[in-house]
Amino acid sequence: MELSLSSSLHSTTPASFSLSTNSTSPPRQNLGLFSAAASNFSSRVLLKFNKSSILRQPRPVVVKSQSSSEITNDNDDHGFVLEDVPHLTSFLPDLPSYPNPLKYSQAYAIVKNTFVSPEDVVAQQIVVQKGSPRGIHFRRAGPREKVYFKPEQVRACIVTCGGLCPGINTVIREIVCGLHNMYGVDDVLGIQGGYRGFYSQNTIKLTPKLVNDIHKRGGTCLQTSRGGHDTKKIVDNIQDRGINQVYIIGGDGTHKGAAAISKEVEKRGLQVAVVGIPKTIDNDIAVIDKSFGFDTAVEEAQRAINAAHVEAECVANGVGIVKLMGRYSGFIAMFATLASRDVDCCLIPESPFYLEGQGGLLEYVEQRLKENGHVLIVLAEGAGQEYVSQSAQAVNGTDASGNRLLLDVGLWLTQEVKDHFTNVRKMEINLKYIDPTYMIRAIPSNAYDNIYCTLLAQSAVHGTMAGYTGFTVGPVNSRHAYIPINRVTEKTNTVRLTDRMWARLLASTNQPSFLQKCEIVRERVDKETMEEAKQASTSNGVRSHYPMKTFQFRTKYLTKAS
Repeated sequence: MELSLSSSLHSTTPASFSLSTNSTSPPRQNLGLFSAAASNFSSRVLLKFNKSSILRQPRPVVVKSQSSSEITNDNDDHGFVLEDVPHLTSFLPDLPSYPNPLKYSQAYAIVKNTFVSPEDVVAQQIVVQKGSPRGIHFRRAGPREKVYFKPEQVRACIVTCGGLCPGINTVIREIVCGLHNMYGVDDVLGIQGGYRGFYSQNTIKLTPKLVNDIHKRGGTCLQTSRGGHDTKKIVDNIQDRGINQVYIIGGDGTHKGAAAISKEVEKRGLQVAVVGIPKTIDNDIAVIDKSFGFDTAVEEAQRAINAAHVEAECVANGVGIVKLMGRYSGFIAMFATLASRDVDCCLIPESPFYLEGQGGLLEYVEQRLKENGHVLIVLAEGAGQEYVSQSAQAVNGTDASGNRLLLDVGLWLTQEVKDHFTNVRKMEINLKYIDPTYMIRAIPSNAYDNIYCTLLAQSAVHGTMAGYTGFTVGPVNSRHAYIPINRVTEKTNTVRLTDRMWARLLASTNQPSFLQKCEIVRERVDKETMEEAKQASTSNGVRSHYPMKTFQFRTKYLTKAS
């Protein structure tokens, strides 16, 4: 049985889709290139079908944009949603196509299936139940049989924006080498200094020889910056320079800028493909499995955690505190804690905590000191910001990327722990504070991330050469896919407190969850999470290490979270 989706390449009518049950595979047509009438590619194309029709006979499928409120079908149990990405032919319908040069590549000669089938998609959710909808799917990344750029006519550019991250240089290298080695493209420009480099005439010529060993160095060889996005100026510059492929490496804000550039290019009717490569050390980009550089950062964080642990256990009443990156998402702190197994408590932005009173952090620290003689705490930079703002002058500004400026929670917690044990408990402690925040992001990527960056870069190159635009790349359930940019910018990926991974951390550290123990927790944690946690604890018969009730502590810690 085969599920076949087909469409006419330049038809003036909406694309049609069908289901086939032939025992042998029928000839496949190109689904990837819709006609001009196929309208908005960034919207979701909804395909729904009846399971029985697959088993017995072909049946027409209703195809409508999700923006339409008239999507109907007689059976919603097996809904199939394709979230497609734009293609240049959607606004340039007469754009010619050419055979893919990989067809003649010696390296790919032994590959059984060199080109990705136009029907191949990647499911966003792979754990399903009987009778549940098939759900959202994305186009599978990889080389297509037809390309929409002649290699000798390609002028590509690469720009890096936002903060540093291990692996940026590897992505740059593999884009340049991928264009040259796979498609014979030799004209690649590097835009220096982020988005503002487009209109400040900062460019360098990138060649395979020039970028040959940059993956061995941290940072970005193109320099970077925050902000500076001016869509009109950038597209003017792209047009003036004759650039027709734009590779943008950056995070959430950078991708919003890439989407604006793509829309402006379409508005002007330019044959320019725009692709984003998601970059964030915090691993907070939605949809994709993981962001590049994250594994390297977690690995490097182990050095700081190990050092703090040695310092703490080698003295009486030793306390080690390590602050890691994580503005809104605590993935680095969580994974570094799980990898270490020496950490006694992990504090992240998603899980509020409190200091004083029964069941508070300070009580837990004292308990650990009595039991083990030392204690080790790892916290993300975004944790406890509502507390820090009460004891220090709050900073309400944002950086050039629009991120809220954070106060130093590490220094604040260090002082609070010292004051409590010195002034309140009259107990001598030896505290060491380590802040490797920028050290873990300024290093070269490790072996795993180097391979990952290569796959991201090559997926981006294949997509742009195939004529796709306004998309980003990344693994979804371990399969690389082309994802509409709006899907990775509409929300932030955060640690879910009701998932098993956070439960594994709690089991490893034996720390209190702090849930339902104070007003500030109830205000910060969403109602759904609180309800799920309550139901889970009730159904599993699990009892907390501390009584589940509200305690009194200093007024300043009960202030509503900002």
